[in-house]
Amino acid sequence: MAITLTYAPEGGTATTITLSDRLVWRDENAWQPPQMETDYGTQGDLMVHVRVRRAGRPITLEGQDSAAWMSRADIEALQAWAAIPGAQFTLHLRGVDRTVMFDATGGAAIDARPLWDLADGEQSADMPMVPTFRFIEL
Repeated sequence: MAITLTYAPEGGTATTITLSDRLVWRDENAWQPPQMETDYGTQGDLMVHVRVRRAGRPITLEGQDSAAWMSRADIEALQAWAAIPGAQFTLHLRGVDRTVMFDATGGAAIDARPLWDLADGEQSADMPMVPTFRFIEL
């Protein structure tokens, strides 16, 4: 199943970039909507606070050395999208459309390294890169 990212600027034409379907959703099972905190009252009683998160799920998609390569040109196009303040995107993942933003709260929202090291003059737009994308679901 294809993984796609679509950007539809207000009043503009939607553009879609197909991501590798070999990307691994690294933190798929690391998030749960119910969130709990405990505290103790002045009399020593345990107080449990439970709330349900409605948004904010992290989605980290990682490539591997053996799979999920993307071209340098596609990585640069995605980096340009990530640089748009407040931009929202539609991520089609596992057959579900999710509204996301690039997540740069813990560092770079996009990290990509060349599959192999090349001299500066040897790099090209079709050079394979191993990407990591960090999104947050809205």
